[in-house]
Amino acid sequence: MTRNFENEPMMEVYIFETTQNLEQLEQVIICSEKNGGFTPDDVSEIFRFMHTIKGSSAMMLFDNIEKVAHVVEDIFYFIREQKPDGLDFSAVSDLVLECVDFIKAEVKKIANLSDADGDPAFLIEQLNTFLDELRNIFGAESNQNKNQKKQQQYYIPQEKKQDLPSTEDWLAQESGMASEGACYHVIVHYDDDCKMENIRAYTLVFGLAEMVEEVYYLPADIADNPQTASYIRENGFEIFFKTEISYEEIKAHFENIIYIDQLLFREIEDHRLDAFRNTPEEAPSIDNFALPDRDLCTPASSPANVIVTEDPQKNNTTATQKMISVNVDKLDNLMNLVGELMITESMVTQCPEVEAIQSENFHKASIELHKITVELQDMVMSIRMVPLSTTFVKMNRIVRDMCKKLNREVVLDLYGEETEVDKNIIEHISDPLMHIIRNAIDHGIESEAERLAKGKDKAGHIVLEAKNVGSDVLIVIKDDGRGLNKERILEKARQNDLLTKPEAEMSDRDIFKLILLPGFSTKENITEFSGRGVGMDVVTKNLDEVGGTVLVDSEVDHGTTITLKIPLTLAIVEGMNIRVGKSRYTIPITTISESFRPDQNDCMMDPDNNEMVMIRGQCYPILRLHQHYQIKNAETDLTKGILIMVEQEEKVICVFADELLGQQQVVVKALPNYVNSMKKILGLAGCTLLPDGSISLIMDISGLTGLRVQ
Repeated sequence: MTRNFENEPMMEVYIFETTQNLEQLEQVIICSEKNGGFTPDDVSEIFRFMHTIKGSSAMMLFDNIEKVAHVVEDIFYFIREQKPDGLDFSAVSDLVLECVDFIKAEVKKIANLSDADGDPAFLIEQLNTFLDELRNIFGAESNQNKNQKKQQQYYIPQEKKQDLPSTEDWLAQESGMASEGACYHVIVHYDDDCKMENIRAYTLVFGLAEMVEEVYYLPADIADNPQTASYIRENGFEIFFKTEISYEEIKAHFENIIYIDQLLFREIEDHRLDAFRNTPEEAPSIDNFALPDRDLCTPASSPANVIVTEDPQKNNTTATQKMISVNVDKLDNLMNLVGELMITESMVTQCPEVEAIQSENFHKASIELHKITVELQDMVMSIRMVPLSTTFVKMNRIVRDMCKKLNREVVLDLYGEETEVDKNIIEHISDPLMHIIRNAIDHGIESEAERLAKGKDKAGHIVLEAKNVGSDVLIVIKDDGRGLNKERILEKARQNDLLTKPEAEMSDRDIFKLILLPGFSTKENITEFSGRGVGMDVVTKNLDEVGGTVLVDSEVDHGTTITLKIPLTLAIVEGMNIRVGKSRYTIPITTISESFRPDQNDCMMDPDNNEMVMIRGQCYPILRLHQHYQIKNAETDLTKGILIMVEQEEKVICVFADELLGQQQVVVKALPNYVNSMKKILGLAGCTLLPDGSISLIMDISGLTGLRVQ
C-alpha cells in the first residue's frame, strides 16, 4: 500500500534516514566478510538497522519494504540469540545485500514520486526458507530467548511511593482499571545516539493509535517540525492516552520499542485529559491521524514531582551538538545569493563615478567590504564541500559482487578519501568510478592461474586514490593487471571506423583514450559486465559536464592507470578577462601558461596552411577568436593584439585576442536554454556578469583544443 507523501516533510526525512542506514548496513556486511564472519557487534548493528528501516517503513505504509526488513530482522535475531557455530556467512551476506538492493530500488522510486510497487514475494520466500533451515540445523529459539527484552527504567512519583501495594496486587489493580478504560501518562527519553527523535516519536504514537481510545502528545508538531527533535532530546516526549487494553499489553508494547533510555509510565485520573478534549479535532486513529495544536498539548499539571537523574555528561553532549542536516537546495540558493553579492560589490566598488570619490574613509570601507565578501564566499564554498569517502566506500560493493561472479580475488585499497569536492561534482563522478572499477576487474585483472604464471600475487590489486593539485582534484584508479594492448585497440578502432587521425600521429595516450569512445569494446563475448561497448563512454560524458578530463596510461603486464582531473567547484572560477572586438571572454587562470605579443618573424604557416607561432624553438598553433566566433571589428594583426598560451592535458594552443582586461573571480552562470537548444557552441562553458554590467562568455579550453572525445 502506498500513499502520496510528496508534500510531507517526513518523506524527505524517511528517504534520507533509510538511505543512510542502507549504506552503513552495506559497509558492515562487506567489512564482516573481509574479517571472516559476523562479530556480536556486527549482528546487533545489522539487527538495529533493519529494525529501524522496518519501523519507519511501516509508519510510512511502505508494506513491501517493511515485510522484507522484518524477515531479515528475524534472521539476525535468531543469529544473535542462538549464536550458531558453522554458519554460512557468505550465504547470509548474499541474502542481506539482495534485500538492500531491493529496498534501495524502492526508495529510489519513492524519491522520484513513484509508487514503491516492487513485489518482494520471491525474496521473502528465500529469506523464510533460509530461516527455516537455520532453525532446523541449529534449533529453534528457546522461550527464554523469545521473551528476553530490553530492561527499561521506570520512575514512580514520590508522593505515591508510600501508598503503593505489592507488585502482584498493583498489577491486578491496574489490569482491572484498564478493563474499564484506564488513563496513562508516559514520558519517553531516547538514547543520546538515536537521532531524529521526532520521527521515532511519531512512529511510537502511530503504532499506539490503534490500541487506544484517545491519545495526545507533546510536542504536537513532531510530524512537520524538525526542531522538535532537539526539544525531545532535552525534555523527553510526553504521551497522554486512554485505553481498555490491559496494563500488561500496553507495557509490552513500550518494552518492544528500541532506542529508549528512560521511561516514566504511570496511571492518571481521567480528568487530566479534559484539557485536550476541549479541542474540536478528532482523536488520532490509524486512518485519520489528527495533530492537536501545540498549546492544547500542555499537560494539565506539570509532572514536577517526577525526578529523573541523568548523567551530566550526556546533557553536555546534547548542548554542544555541532552537526545539522541542510537541504542541498538551500545551499544552492545561498551560493547564488553570494554570487550575486560578489557581482554587485564589484559593480559598486569598480564604478567609475565611485572610483572618482576622493575619500580615504570610503576607500577603507570598500576594501573592508571586499574582504568580508571574499570571506563569505570562501565560507559558503567550504559548506558545499563534501568528502569523497562516501563515493569511494561504495566501490567496495562493486568489487565484492564482481569477484564472486568472476571467481577472482581482488583487493581494493583506498587513499585520500577525505579529499573534498563540491557536492554537485560528487554526483557526476560516482558512475564513472563504478565503470572504471568494473572495467579494471573484467578486462585488466587476470585469473588466478594466469597471475601465478606471470609471477604475480594471486590476488589482484586496485588502488583508488584522490589528492588535491592546485584548484583541481586528481582521482587515480590503478590496477596491476595485464594492461592495455595497443595493437588490439587500434584493430578494433579500424573495424568500427573510430580513428580520427592517422595512426602514425597518435601517441600512446591517444590510442589508450579510444577505449572511452561510445561503442568501443575489445571483448569478444557479451557478458553481464562488458562487451556491449557502453559504460566507459559514461566516464567522458559525465566529466564533460563538470569540466573534467581523463588521462589513460598503461604498461603491458604491469597494469593500467586512469586519472580523472576534476575542478574543486563549478560555482566560482578565477579568470582572465579578454576583449575581442566588442565581445568579452573569460579564460580560467589555471589553463593560462603565459601571454605575449609576438614578432612578425615568429609567425608562420604550416604545410596544411594553419597559423603557427615559434616560441623558444617550439611551434604552437594559433586560434583567432574573431574568426572562430565570427566577430566583426576585431584586431587582425598578430603583432598588435595579444596571444594567450593555454594548456590543458598536455595540449597547448595560443588564443589571439585584442587585449587583456584583467584578472577577476567570476561567478559561473549556465548559458540560457534557448542558446543551447539552437546550437552547441564549441569552446564555451558558461557566462558571467562583469562589474560594468556587460556579459562575458567563459571559455572551455579543452573544448577548443579538441581534447575531449566528441
